[in-house]
Amino acid sequence: MNKSNLLVGLDIGTTSVKAVVADTSSKELRIIGAANEPTSGMRHGKIVDIDETAASISGALKKVAQKTNSKISRIVTGIPVGLLQLENATGLINIGEQGQEVGDNDVKRVLSAAISAALKDGRQPIAFLPSKFLIDGRTDVDDPRKMIAHSLEVHGILLTAPTADLHNIRKAIEKTGYQNNFFVPTPLAIASIALDEGERTFGAIILDLGGGTTTATVIHENKIKYATIDLEGGIDITNDISAVLNTSRKEAEKIKIEFGYSDPELTSADNQFPVKVVGESAPKMIDEEYLSEIINARIDQILTRVGKGLNDHDAFTLPGGVVITGGTSALQGIDDLVKSSFNIKTRIFQPDQMGLRNPMYTAGFGVVNYAYNLDDIDYLVNSVIYGGDVLPAVPHTSDSEPRENKFFKSQATSSEIVEKEDYNNNKVASVNPRMTDEGVKKTKKDNKKGFKEFFKKFFD
Repeated sequence: MNKSNLLVGLDIGTTSVKAVVADTSSKELRIIGAANEPTSGMRHGKIVDIDETAASISGALKKVAQKTNSKISRIVTGIPVGLLQLENATGLINIGEQGQEVGDNDVKRVLSAAISAALKDGRQPIAFLPSKFLIDGRTDVDDPRKMIAHSLEVHGILLTAPTADLHNIRKAIEKTGYQNNFFVPTPLAIASIALDEGERTFGAIILDLGGGTTTATVIHENKIKYATIDLEGGIDITNDISAVLNTSRKEAEKIKIEFGYSDPELTSADNQFPVKVVGESAPKMIDEEYLSEIINARIDQILTRVGKGLNDHDAFTLPGGVVITGGTSALQGIDDLVKSSFNIKTRIFQPDQMGLRNPMYTAGFGVVNYAYNLDDIDYLVNSVIYGGDVLPAVPHTSDSEPRENKFFKSQATSSEIVEKEDYNNNKVASVNPRMTDEGVKKTKKDNKKGFKEFFKKFFD
């Protein structure tokens, strides 16, 4: 298999690293393998030991390379919502006094101006989502290239992350002998596969039950409107089981996976299983109802804290309800528990591709899918942010087969500045699904320039 056609989505979690490999040579993304490796060196979603984290990343990449019998060359890594900050960004440049045709370099110049103006000290850009380009301050277009203009303006959303955290992630990946191609925002990556078009437009909550953290992200009108992070997750449930039953964490994790229920009402005290107890030669019999009560106590605390923020921001009025994902969502009955706690429709999402049928792979799959569906303008953005050596997710695309614009490119409105400030302070205005931005265009023009010509000119 041509290694240039392979793309790896990396999800570096607190308890495990997940790597998803996809073949991008055909018209549709084809997943060919996935692997995970227990994580060392992470705490609450952040790297605390680069060497240990690098070893975990290396283990996951080696496993997936062996599974797929392939050599990995391109990696794209997800950045969790806890590290993201959103900024409203605008850039303006002159094209020519007499008016001249807008080219790729002009687009890169105006993108650079917008990103530089919005970037804050101590942070680095992750992605920029253009919402509109203005020709001569008047004509609103999606792609200004080949149009005649005197001036070019861009409006959009800049997503940034702390410089120190990005440095640590890059270093950990580089220590494995690989290099990260670019980063993508994990919540938008998950939304690209876990939510349908209606849910992304009219609003839904993504509840990501991870090992070290629990995050709830509100997606409305194709944008992140609110996010809340709880620094507890599946590992805390495991620690509770270990402490209460006086057993090792390894044993606690095992029985959580094999016998754990999130809702005691789904269990029976008559169903028992043996547990290895520290200091005792014979195992102790524990019933599944008692185990479920231990699990439920921690989940109830997490949902109560997360739910308060969601309720304060009217998120439970969104018609899309709650979509649950993440490794901890594999606990039996978690969807019914969330539904009863939040009093809203709930479903669990997990990829249905062969080899990915586990919710732990949702973020990794989403990262690959998000990268695969980037268009020409997105790659111009990435060339500005990451330099000219960034590689396309789809290396072989015919000039006669243009790609569609991705759905996250919604139009900017006068309220977006307030929305970004509210998000960064974890305070957002009402997300009533009946309210829509004025002037939002319903359709996007197909890109007219093929990838082959584009990348030959700018990235070879």
